[in-house]
Amino acid sequence: MSKYRLVLLRHGEGAWNKENRFCSWVDQKLSEEGVKEARDCGRLLKEQGYKFDLVFTSLLSRSIHTAWLVLETMGQEWVPVVKSWRLNERHYGALIGLNRAEMALQHGEQKVKQWRRSYNISPPLIDESHPYYTEIYNDRRYATCDVPKENLPRAESLKEVLDRLLPYWNSTVVPEIQKGKTILISGHGNSCRAILKHLEGVSDEDIASVTLPTGVPVQLELDENLKPVKPRQLLGDQAKIQAAIKKVEDQGKAKQAT
Repeated sequence: MSKYRLVLLRHGEGAWNKENRFCSWVDQKLSEEGVKEARDCGRLLKEQGYKFDLVFTSLLSRSIHTAWLVLETMGQEWVPVVKSWRLNERHYGALIGLNRAEMALQHGEQKVKQWRRSYNISPPLIDESHPYYTEIYNDRRYATCDVPKENLPRAESLKEVLDRLLPYWNSTVVPEIQKGKTILISGHGNSCRAILKHLEGVSDEDIASVTLPTGVPVQLELDENLKPVKPRQLLGDQAKIQAAIKKVEDQGKAKQAT
């Protein structure tokens, strides 16, 4: 039987999602479409009768803004929001800022797919010569982390995302779920995929085919041991969700950027 419900949400579309660029730890805002996606998500969750007790986000604005818009649309602005870098998007290292389709033309679709979707392959490290290095590592939000700034990632595989997320999940998120609270995690594609891998026991190979579109809530029903009692459910119009999944999967295919 289901004892707990958890909702995972990849933030609404960001400006660089629209431009098909690796955004990662660059603090891009939501696009107009992303704002609409977040509000539509809030309306859907309200219709489904959700009453959240606590929300977790990353330190990135697109994750936080999505949570705010969802709660505002639901009339639940008062619900506490807790932020942590451990829910940040995967760090794409030297790929940050690059266009996925252009990269596929240069390096091949298979290589880009490995960088984007594989479990244990890391992209090249970011270094001080990178155009976004200073913007990321001089940002004062990272002075609030529970590790020294020099120990923050310079690039990550999905495995490394899960490795830095799990201590926070176990110490901070799990106790709140076990208190019976209804939790929303407004995260990113890869932080949410990492959580799904952990909860559902998705294999290292199969996680590559798990795709989460922006702004689509994922409902998980868990037993007392936090094991899923039924398959994850992507809430909303299923035809639109499948079209959105295909759009995400096509981002790494070789076509000239416009």
